Amino acid sequence: MSRIGKIPITLPKGINAEIKNNMIKISSEKGELSYKLHDGISIKQSEDQLIFERSDDTKQQKAYHGLTRSLVNNMIIGLEKGYEKELQVIGTGYSAEVIGPWLKLSVGYSHDILIQIPDDIKAEAELVPRREQGPLGVQAKIKVSGIHKEDVGKFAAEIKKCRPPLNYATGKGIRYKGEYVRIKPGKTAATA
Repeated sequence: MSRIGKIPITLPKGINAEIKNNMIKISSEKGELSYKLHDGISIKQSEDQLIFERSDDTKQQKAYHGLTRSLVNNMIIGLEKGYEKELQVIGTGYSAEVIGPWLKLSVGYSHDILIQIPDDIKAEAELVPRREQGPLGVQAKIKVSGIHKEDVGKFAAEIKKCRPPLNYATGKGIRYKGEYVRIKPGKTAATA
């Protein structure tokens, strides 16, 4: 059996699972998520546990077995605790703010960048006071949160793509909190 797929999932209090027509729906007071099962993968619910089974031992079925268990587990974690990503905006004069359903980024271009915040995602932005900026010079912090792990990660990556950290300067740009950016020497260092 798949090492991940064979591990049963215990449903926490307040999380409900409904399996019907090759589909699983997980719900709580935070919302509802659903996932369509691959052919050959089935889920049995006994009391407060979900047990994942596959029809045969082909390589594809083994892969789907572990994948399905991981995705359903991520749905349960999202509905219980939620997912969160933090980004840091680094650079003189850079800023970020939430205006209604839009995230406004001022990151060194001649214009501001407006990104629409998806309905199922919550985004917060705050400017960092000068005394709290630290050695990196963090100008603003952006916090992206939601119940769907993939959507949170995708939106955070979309924000970062607007101004990735520069390797040949001071590392200014948008990066994940705790991300290490290696600063490379420029052309002048090679000729010296």
